[in-house]
Amino acid sequence: MTALDIIQIILFLAILTASAPLLGGFMANVFMGKPHVLSKPLGWLERLIYRLSGAPLHEQDWKTYTFSLLAFNAVGLVVVFLLQMLQAFLPLNPEGLAGVSWHSALNTAISFVTNTNWQGYAGETTMSYATQALGLTVQNFVSAATGVSVLLALTRGLARKQTPHIGNFWADLTKTTVYILLPLSVVFALFLISQGVVQSLQPYQTATTLQQEAQQIPMGLAASQIAIKQLGTNGGGFFNANGAHPFENPTPLSNFLQMLAILLIPAALTYTYGKMVGSLKQGWVLFSAMMVLLVVGLSIALCAEYAANPVFGHTALMEGKETRFGITNSILWETVTTAASNGSVNAMHDSLSPLAGMVAMVNMMLGEVIFGGVGAGLYGMLVFVILTVFIAGLMVGRSPEYLGKKIEAFEVKMAIVAILAPSTVILIFGAWAAVSQMGLSSLNNAGAHGLSEILYAYTSAAGNNGSAFAGLNANTVFYNLTLGLGMLIGRFGIIVPLLAVAGSLAAKKATPFSSGTFRTDNGLFVALLIGVILIVGGLTFFPVLSLSAIVEHFLLSNGILF
Repeated sequence: MTALDIIQIILFLAILTASAPLLGGFMANVFMGKPHVLSKPLGWLERLIYRLSGAPLHEQDWKTYTFSLLAFNAVGLVVVFLLQMLQAFLPLNPEGLAGVSWHSALNTAISFVTNTNWQGYAGETTMSYATQALGLTVQNFVSAATGVSVLLALTRGLARKQTPHIGNFWADLTKTTVYILLPLSVVFALFLISQGVVQSLQPYQTATTLQQEAQQIPMGLAASQIAIKQLGTNGGGFFNANGAHPFENPTPLSNFLQMLAILLIPAALTYTYGKMVGSLKQGWVLFSAMMVLLVVGLSIALCAEYAANPVFGHTALMEGKETRFGITNSILWETVTTAASNGSVNAMHDSLSPLAGMVAMVNMMLGEVIFGGVGAGLYGMLVFVILTVFIAGLMVGRSPEYLGKKIEAFEVKMAIVAILAPSTVILIFGAWAAVSQMGLSSLNNAGAHGLSEILYAYTSAAGNNGSAFAGLNANTVFYNLTLGLGMLIGRFGIIVPLLAVAGSLAAKKATPFSSGTFRTDNGLFVALLIGVILIVGGLTFFPVLSLSAIVEHFLLSNGILF
């Protein structure tokens, strides 16, 4: 690493930290119904959406909120599925691309509705402009807004007292899209276009190479999709090479700001949360825990990539890296994208050193709570907060409380369900794939690395991340269906229990703070929270990591490859 690499990392983390209260404060005003700078410029759009949709805007209890959310996402899934199946007969298809196979279309529809954006296809040879714009890009907006809506419902459950109401899903969805995601995406898309990201409805262009060979250059509405894929922690690439493609990521500046965009809203939501519950310290505690885990993971991955090894001649690992960006930018992106439930890549994760690849998997296995997806990362972190408060209460012999609300059996059970849902997918489906011919038939590598490829795929699906280890052809009936089911469980197996928790907490009285109350706004709680996250993750996944990435690390040190 050079001094410039270190300066860039410090600058990245500093800008991220400084932007959290600025954007977070604005979002708090939006969600709390206070005046803000976009009230007048975009208020008409919010009102128009309500008028055209006819959505009821009265306060909802948790069951009605959950039904609205599930119904909206079910309709979105059907629409994206049909767009892919029928794209050959629809306009905005200048290349005449055929309809997508049913199992790939189903997998992709689930993927984008669940904010996973797992892709078992090459975008430029599979999806028409209509499918990309009307299906995938739209879901990039509303799936991210769905995650924020769940967070808002849970936050209200903690802040409100003795009420069955946790907000209105349609209002939360609309406000998030109109005032947060849409303005930021327009600005960021214009910046990307200025850097050279393509934004065009023209047919693909044919160019002549220096060897006098014809090469087809794909076009499309890339900038608009890339802006929201990063800001909404979606991650699906317009092109197959994702962030390594020059039409998606042309310059070092676009690379830096795309990485920053991934974490921008998740980091700021911690400040929003603090303002909405009436304690900024609570928000900074969650931000601090996330930042510590991010920096530790980044440090381990960088050390692993720059460490000498006998197989590659004791040089830093450039295999699979984009030479325009180098190792540090590749590893920073890898750490950010897997910590944030984003899934976009600017290097091939299959070529990472075993420990760097393990960091990517661990980031997802911990529940993608290290900033995590937009909304999803913070509500996932609040699951661990509930568990930490419960354990701390047992340790000191007091009824566990958080923000004045007693954490009782129901909340703990729902938190456990939310933790077990994605973990079950990773371990059971991964084991099935590792011992079945259907799972092994499209595997590129044997041994520990092959197990890592399978494990990464199901971890990415269950964590709604979407990045791929590569080396595994997942566009088969077996993988499309099992990964699709894993994405659904990983998304709604957490959302439904947490909305139930929101309803339960909103109905409770608030217990006054006293000298005996266990504090959750100091450094001790940050340490306890991190400890619980690591212990739960370690107990769940250390055995399978020992058989994959860890054993591969020791074999690589002895010159053995798979």
